[in-house]
Amino acid sequence: MRIFVYIAGAMMFMCPGLFCCGGQSVWLDELANVDRIEHGAHGLVTPRVSTNYKERDKDGNRKYFPMTLGGQVYERGVGVHARSEIFVRLSGDVERFDAVVGLDDSVGERGAVVFEIWSDDRLLTSSERITGAGNGIPVSVALNDAKRLALIVDTTGTSIANCHFDWADAKFVMKDEAKTSPSLCFMDDVTTPVIVCDDGDEPRFHGPQVVGASPGKPFLFRVPATGNSPLTYRCEDLPDGLTLDAATGIISGCIVSEGLHLAHVVVTNNRGSAEREYAFVARPNRLALTPPMGWNSWNCFHWAINDKLVREMADCFETLGLAAHGYQYVVIDDVWQADKVRPTTGALCAAKQKFPDMKGLADALHDKGLKFGIYSSPGATTCANFAGSYQHEQEDADQFAAWGIDYLKYDWCGYSKVVPNFSRGELIKPYKLMSDCLHSTSRDIVFSLCQYGMGSVWEWGRTEAGGNLWRTTGDIIDTWGCMSTIGFAQKDKAQWACPGGWNDPDMLTVGWVACTRKLHPSLLKPNEQLTHISLWSLLSAPLMIGCDLTKMDDFTRSLLTHSEVIDINQDVLGRQADRVDRDGFGEVWAKELSDGTIAVGLFNRDIVSRKVCADFAKLGRAGGVAEPVRDVWQCRDLGEFKDGITLDVPGHGVVLLKIGTPHEVPITESLKRSGMI
Repeated sequence: MRIFVYIAGAMMFMCPGLFCCGGQSVWLDELANVDRIEHGAHGLVTPRVSTNYKERDKDGNRKYFPMTLGGQVYERGVGVHARSEIFVRLSGDVERFDAVVGLDDSVGERGAVVFEIWSDDRLLTSSERITGAGNGIPVSVALNDAKRLALIVDTTGTSIANCHFDWADAKFVMKDEAKTSPSLCFMDDVTTPVIVCDDGDEPRFHGPQVVGASPGKPFLFRVPATGNSPLTYRCEDLPDGLTLDAATGIISGCIVSEGLHLAHVVVTNNRGSAEREYAFVARPNRLALTPPMGWNSWNCFHWAINDKLVREMADCFETLGLAAHGYQYVVIDDVWQADKVRPTTGALCAAKQKFPDMKGLADALHDKGLKFGIYSSPGATTCANFAGSYQHEQEDADQFAAWGIDYLKYDWCGYSKVVPNFSRGELIKPYKLMSDCLHSTSRDIVFSLCQYGMGSVWEWGRTEAGGNLWRTTGDIIDTWGCMSTIGFAQKDKAQWACPGGWNDPDMLTVGWVACTRKLHPSLLKPNEQLTHISLWSLLSAPLMIGCDLTKMDDFTRSLLTHSEVIDINQDVLGRQADRVDRDGFGEVWAKELSDGTIAVGLFNRDIVSRKVCADFAKLGRAGGVAEPVRDVWQCRDLGEFKDGITLDVPGHGVVLLKIGTPHEVPITESLKRSGMI
C-alpha cells in the first residue's frame, strides 16, 4: 500500500488593505496585485486593456486592444477572458460597486458569456447570455455591509473562444466613514490532499478491459498489471493469430477473424494470482474503445524533443509504473520534421540529427509493449512552421505506417491559409481525407483531431471526419483559470462521446511542465491538480501526460497512477460525465459506470472551503434507499446514505465519490449497452 499524506498548508490570501478616505471611489484596476488575476485564456490580466490582442511587438509582447464597448473606449477597468473569477475583500466599508460591462468590441459578433456578481454568499445580479457587437451594460449593485465581492464571468457552454469581457469603469464607491480600501484576494496555498494508492503486493489488473483492432493488421497490447515482481501471464483462449509473452504480458500478432473475442488472462506472482476477462473487438478501424492514455512531448520539451528524450520517457513508463497502469502511447508533437518547405515529391522526412531512425525508435517502443505517436498538419505548414501534409496526405500516411506509427495528432494550424471559409464542410474536409488515407494503410493508427473545437467538432469528429478523439478547446496551460475554464466547459458535450470517439480537453498539466515558459513545477496548487485529474477522469477524456517524466515526484505519480481513478476513466461503458447540479460555487458532476454505480465529483470553484451536496434524486438514484458511498482518492468507504451526502470541499478542490453497490456485470452486456457490439 502506498499512502501519501502531506503536511497541510494554510489557506493563504494576499489582501493588502490600503488606507482609504471615506466618500472616495476606488478603481478596480488600481488595487494592488491586479496583474495577478488569472483568466481562462492563457494567463494574467493587464489592467486597463482588453485581453484580446491582434499582434505582438518586436520583442514578442502582445499588443492588446483598448477596452471598447459599443464603440466607446474606456481607459479604466479590467479586461478578462471567461472563465474569470475576481474576489475582493470589502471589510464592510463599500457602499456600492459600479461598472459598464460586456464583450469587447474586438471580438465582433463572436463569443458569448454570462456574468454574476456575488456579495458574500448572496447572488446580487446575473446576466442573460451576452454576445458580441453590443453596447456596454451599466451595472450598479449596493453592497451594504458585505465583507466579500465576487465578479464571475463564464462561458455559455458551447465554446470558450472570443470570450473577451470588460469590467470597464469598474469602481468601488466607499462609505463616508470608510477606513479600509477594498483588496484583492488570492489563494496562495491550500491544504495538500491525502491520496491513498492501494495497489498492494498481490497481482492486480488496471487500465482498459476492452481493446479494438482491425483484423489482419498488426496488433499490440501490453496487459497492465501490478504486484510483486516477477509477474507471470497466461491465457489459453486468445483470438487466433495472437500470442502472449508470459514474462512481459505483451500480446501481439494479427487477429485473423472479425468479431468479438473474449479471453481470460491470469497473472501470477509469489503473493497469489488474479484473473480478468478481456474483450477484443476485431472490426475495421475499431480503435480507441477507451480513452487513450499516454504522454505527449509538447508541454515539456517543445523544440528540444529528440530520439534520446523519447527513449528516456519510454523507460519512465516502466520505472514509474505508468505502463503497468494502462498508459501506452508515446507521442512526438511538432518539430520532428526535417523541412520547413515541403519537397515537391516524397513523404515527410525526420530531422536526422534529432531522429536518425524513426523505424528503429518505433521498434524500441513496441518491444516494451508501448505505442508510438507522431504529429502533422493538414496545412502546408505546422504550428511551428515545419512542413505539413497538405496535398501529400496518402504519402505521409503510408510513411507513418512504414515507420510503425500507432497514433497521429493532426493539427489545423497551417490549414487556415488554405481553407476558403470555415464552414462545417470545409472544417471536416481535411480530416476526412487523412482518415481515409490512414484506413488504407497496413496499420491501425488512432486519429487525433486538433482544431480547437471549431464548428462544434464534437458533433461530427467521429461520424463525419473519422476521428477517434478531437480537441474541444484551445491549448491548456498550468493555471487554474485556464484548466478550470477548459474542463468545466465540457458541460453538455457528453452525448457526443462514446467508445471509439472522445472529447479531448487537452493534455494533463501536472508535474514539471513548460506550457508558456521554461520547465517548472506545475503552477496548479495540489487541490487544483486533484480537481484536474478527477474532472478529466469523469469526462472520459484522454489522459495524455504533458510533463517531464524524469522529474516526477511521488505526489504527481500518485495522481496519475491511482487505480480507482483510472478505472473511472477507462470504464467499459464509455459514458462521459455531465454537470447535474450547481449551487453557487459548488458543482456536482456524475458519470454512469458499468457495474451499476455512479462516479460523482463534488467540485468547489471558490477559493475558500464550502459544503457541496450530492442529491441522490438529481443523480437519478432511487429515493429512500440507503446506498454505500466511497471516497475514491482515499480508498475509503464513508458508509451508507439515503437521500444524499454533503461534504466539505476545499477551495478549488474536489471530493471524488463512487455511489451505489457494485455488481459483477458480464462484459458482453456492457459492450452491448455501450454500442460496441
